[in-house]
Amino acid sequence: MTQHLRRHPASWWAQFQEASERFDTAYLTEGLGDLITPKIGSPLLRREAEIAADVVVRHLNKPQAEELADRARKSAQRLVETVARLEERSGDGFSLTEAHALCHLLEGRFGEAANAAEEFVKTQQILRVFVGAMRMERFDADLAVKMLAAGHQPAAAMQSGLVVGKYSWWPSWLLKIVTERAMDGHLDQETVEALDKCAYAELSPAQSRIARRLLAGEDALIDASAVRLEGLGETDAAEKLRKGDLTAVALAARLIPV
Repeated sequence: MTQHLRRHPASWWAQFQEASERFDTAYLTEGLGDLITPKIGSPLLRREAEIAADVVVRHLNKPQAEELADRARKSAQRLVETVARLEERSGDGFSLTEAHALCHLLEGRFGEAANAAEEFVKTQQILRVFVGAMRMERFDADLAVKMLAAGHQPAAAMQSGLVVGKYSWWPSWLLKIVTERAMDGHLDQETVEALDKCAYAELSPAQSRIARRLLAGEDALIDASAVRLEGLGETDAAEKLRKGDLTAVALAARLIPV
């Protein structure tokens, strides 16, 4: 039995389309269809499902083509009717869960399709398709999927994915810290601006090591660095450092000779 995360309602999945003006329904239909269709047990029904999905995807890639639109509508309807007939004849003796999920998908009910598919497809696989369909530029899809799988809301996951994607030039150790803060739900715009303003990427290797340790919360180092700041007359910075202020961390790290 495949292990799954908690199933999400259709309304939860709908947030992805609402969050992106560039949401690619063709990409989603093809990707989710590729996850659903192989799970259909009956070879004949699976073949009909593959044909219907192919026609619908071609239509979504060329929405202005009237002939394709008509063929897609008829193919989807034909599949729906086939599934209904099979359900009526077989009763509870034949599972059509997968076919129903595909019918939802081909008729444009993406949230319902994803919700149904979570019963037999790993949630993270579905998440990757939805995140990919958003067509985000300079975006860390891996982080977004990890956050979503961990229970974060789509808006937070998308924002963090954009942040990390935008600042992908940051050194790996800093990106690791940013990722950890995102996973903990502590990555807000103020934090991002502070990190960017501090220009951690320009720290020397020795200064970077100090910054890592300060950000990790090493009490002894924080206290020693705060005392050093106080000795330089930077009492406000010392107080902020003890409270975990990022700008103060950068300042303290820069006190280390390059």
